Amino acid sequence: MSYLEYNLKSVPAGPGKLLHLNWAIILLLTAIASVGFLMLYSVAGGSMTPWVEPQMKRFAVGLLLMFTIALVPTWFLRNTAGLAYAVCVVLLLGVEFFGATGKGAQRWIDLGFMRLQPSELTKITLILFLASYYDWLDVKKTSRPLWVAVPVLIIAIPTYLTLRQPDLGTALLLVFGGGGLMFLAGVSWMYFAAVIGAGVGVVAAVFQSRGTDWQLLKDYQYRRIDTFLDPASDPLGAGYHITQSKIALGSGGWTGRGYMQGTQSRLNFLPEKHTDFIFTTLAEEFGFVGGISLLALYVLVLVFCVVSALGNKDRFASLVTLGVALTFFLFFAVNMSMVMGLAPVVGVPLPLVSYGGSAMLVLMLAFGLVQSAHVHRPR
Repeated sequence: MSYLEYNLKSVPAGPGKLLHLNWAIILLLTAIASVGFLMLYSVAGGSMTPWVEPQMKRFAVGLLLMFTIALVPTWFLRNTAGLAYAVCVVLLLGVEFFGATGKGAQRWIDLGFMRLQPSELTKITLILFLASYYDWLDVKKTSRPLWVAVPVLIIAIPTYLTLRQPDLGTALLLVFGGGGLMFLAGVSWMYFAAVIGAGVGVVAAVFQSRGTDWQLLKDYQYRRIDTFLDPASDPLGAGYHITQSKIALGSGGWTGRGYMQGTQSRLNFLPEKHTDFIFTTLAEEFGFVGGISLLALYVLVLVFCVVSALGNKDRFASLVTLGVALTFFLFFAVNMSMVMGLAPVVGVPLPLVSYGGSAMLVLMLAFGLVQSAHVHRPR
């Protein structure tokens, strides 16, 4: 019996695959989403509308999507990764020409029943395509310049299209997620050292370009940087978000004010309390204990993903699992850093807790890929 035949026979068939799911990850994701339901109920003033009910329906659809993707063999995902990536690039181009606009940005395609944000889906297809690329590439060629240039181009195309929307937060996640997967695939650290050096130069150029004809960022993005460096400079304007966020975080103390007792969110001092800044509501009502408990749930998801990846002998499946884990980490790390004033406000939602359709469904799809890699791993 060949190695391939052995692996195929060792993979459960049909509905039996569901028994081999990584149920620990499923339970953790459900627990995190439940925290989100509780917080959305609180910020809505004790009502299931307008946020809790739609969010619960989306999570149910997300679970169904995850179970469906879990049944798809990894060889099929590997073979269709390039097509999925190409479709996302086409969708990003579609946003450029006929995308829906909201809050000064053109990021969505209106499907009637929902608004699809292609840049969210691109985060996952980028991981798939890069994983399939490194699975195909001879390990000895991983750090050769020509073979490093290919994934850089793969990352650069959707990043550029996302920046044009403009969506700096998602563009940064694409760069960090794609670059992180390159590092995990074995690309030499010297390339990353060079990129960091170039990044310092880019930051300097960004500040130098302000107010010139070749200004690199939008005015509102510069205001976000100013707010990050000195929120008190404009407490009622650009610095309002982060100032109120810090007040809410500090007022929670160790154990919080109590469920549905947060003054900043209940009295509407805290903007975007149901989306980007929902963590501050949690910290105000449940304090440091509540915040660190949610963080522990996130970290446990990462641990189970890493353990699954390290135990997987399929290079593609292992890289996909690590890529999803890295993207998940970037989501909650950037959001928490943002609301605590440790990073600029870039509009990154808190995974499975913030209100939102595209982000939740894409994240559940991503964990469907993790489940597929776990179910179909060689035994």
